[in-house]
Amino acid sequence: MKKLLFIAMLLISSSSHAAINVFACEPEWAALSQILAGDLANIYTATGALQDPHQVQARPSLIAKARNAQLLVCTGAELEIGWIPVVLRESANPAIAVGADGNFSAAKYVTMREVPGRLDRADGDVHAMGNPHIQTDARNFLPIADALSKRLAQIDPDHAAQYQQRHKAFEQQWRTAIAKWEQLAAPLKGVPIVVQHKGFPYLNAWLGLNEVAELEPKPGMEPSASHLGEVLNELHSHPARMVIRAAYQDARPSDWISQRAHIQAVALPFTVGGTPQASDLYTMFDDTIARLLGGLKQP
Repeated sequence: MKKLLFIAMLLISSSSHAAINVFACEPEWAALSQILAGDLANIYTATGALQDPHQVQARPSLIAKARNAQLLVCTGAELEIGWIPVVLRESANPAIAVGADGNFSAAKYVTMREVPGRLDRADGDVHAMGNPHIQTDARNFLPIADALSKRLAQIDPDHAAQYQQRHKAFEQQWRTAIAKWEQLAAPLKGVPIVVQHKGFPYLNAWLGLNEVAELEPKPGMEPSASHLGEVLNELHSHPARMVIRAAYQDARPSDWISQRAHIQAVALPFTVGGTPQASDLYTMFDDTIARLLGGLKQP
């Protein structure tokens, strides 16, 4: 009898300390969830750093992971519109369904940029709620972390104090890091750049970069040789210092412009793991700024 009672107590203790299952759509939200939850969460990352988050297949492995999740953490703002609705439907998990406490969209907690005045598929891959690439501005992680820590506490109230404590520590460290990054990035203010894809409006707003041209004729559309030639002609009148792209993107359009406009081509990590140096949220921004500063050098 005593043995059975001991086993029951172990089971109760084990279940009270069981980690919650978090399904993170992108690496940046997996990294933030890990900071805020630590060993209180088992975190699954649905996409890789060198994978286009727009173009993901709702594989059976994703559906299986979502079926057992207590919390879904995604960018939202239609970034995952091509695959997450299928994952949610097929997983049939009410805990993470749209509108449930376990469904968390980071974009709801920041001011969205490039919200379109009209919606027309002829304009390319335009998101109705605004540009979803919110993770390129370090400041956005402050309100998102605050909201996410509260959501973790709501789902797992037994550990609310731990989530609050971890959030407080993160906020202090993150504000210090932002001040450091902004000081390092001061030479970038006003620097004219070309972007391969319109994935950097938040980065531009944060650091004061001046976007003068895009290589894609429309968002999500690969540039043709003739279009690249038109961009090159524009750069004769409005010169740029560098052309930037996300690490997951094909380097060829940026390299073509780089060679002919005699400017640096800079690949930014875009998310955690996008480059070997970007191993966590802090080093992601360390490496981003280091690469941008390197782009100021003559090729």
